[in-house]
Amino acid sequence: MIKDRKIRIAVVGCGRISKNHFGSIESLSSEYELVAVCDTDTSVLKAHREKYKVPGYSSIDELIHNEDLDLVTLCTPSGLHATQTLKAAEAKINVITEKPMATKWEDGLSMVRKCDEEGVKLFVVKQNRRNSTLQLLKRAVTDKRFGQIYMVHLNVFWTRPQEYYDRAKWSGTWDMDGGAFMNQATHYVDLLHWLIGPVETVHAMTSTHRDIEVEDTGVVNIRWRNGSLGSMAVTMCTYPKNLEGSISILGEKGTVRIGGVAVNDIQEWSFEDKREYDSEIEGANYQTSSVYGFGHPPYFQNVADVLRGKAEAETDGREGLKSLELLISTYRSARDHKEIHLPLNL
Repeated sequence: MIKDRKIRIAVVGCGRISKNHFGSIESLSSEYELVAVCDTDTSVLKAHREKYKVPGYSSIDELIHNEDLDLVTLCTPSGLHATQTLKAAEAKINVITEKPMATKWEDGLSMVRKCDEEGVKLFVVKQNRRNSTLQLLKRAVTDKRFGQIYMVHLNVFWTRPQEYYDRAKWSGTWDMDGGAFMNQATHYVDLLHWLIGPVETVHAMTSTHRDIEVEDTGVVNIRWRNGSLGSMAVTMCTYPKNLEGSISILGEKGTVRIGGVAVNDIQEWSFEDKREYDSEIEGANYQTSSVYGFGHPPYFQNVADVLRGKAEAETDGREGLKSLELLISTYRSARDHKEIHLPLNL
């Protein structure tokens, strides 16, 4: 446990999502001390080294060898997360990894296993859980206000043009990136188990319209162990811009739909009973042009609290595996044209 000093953190990978990590570290300056940055692109590394006035390293091996770290946060391509996590764990450094935690089921298992063996913490970023709209929905589910949940449906209708995938060689590849389900819609996949519970079976179909290896469009049908049925429709080919990120839950005693571009607008909230927090709906809605939401700072606060022995992890490695299991099951179903039963590791 880290008690009477700041948590020494390094950011590994200074691409698109890293700004949310740097911003969280800055906003929690009483908790964190940024001690180094790491990136393989020399110009990107130079810019971040100069901006944050900290040492910069072109490899995680150099970083680990030269710095005394409590924590690294991985904003690198998804296919690198496993290898980098194993290296950090061996050096007794705690790890935050961006979504998805890995692109392969075996890699995710090895990450959790290695961190257990080395006695370090593994955190998987699921910042959308912290969005105000989803916090209210989680509360309603926890309070069992829906009664029996009959039907669940999620839409992720966003756009990622060819230029998006052309920005890097690893983008749009199976090994390093994953497709629309694994990369862009991964936080929505997370809602399937976080809100509704363990999944029993999935049956998926995918298609590809951009010049990439992976899918940019897909649908999946889901049966939960509690008897609920549902589906999810995802595409990165919406014209001309991001249109919708939504979830609808239809239950015995309640109906909720949260829409907007990124589940930021509660459009239907109807329950048989009334609760005090129903009055918070209007205040929970927010405007956003970003699909990332605003959950990174509170997520980083939870990480700090865990490392100081004051809280349990909201999303640790094992919780991250639940999303990865659903993702891998979806891909196996689409590839093999059959229903996949969970869990995978039985």
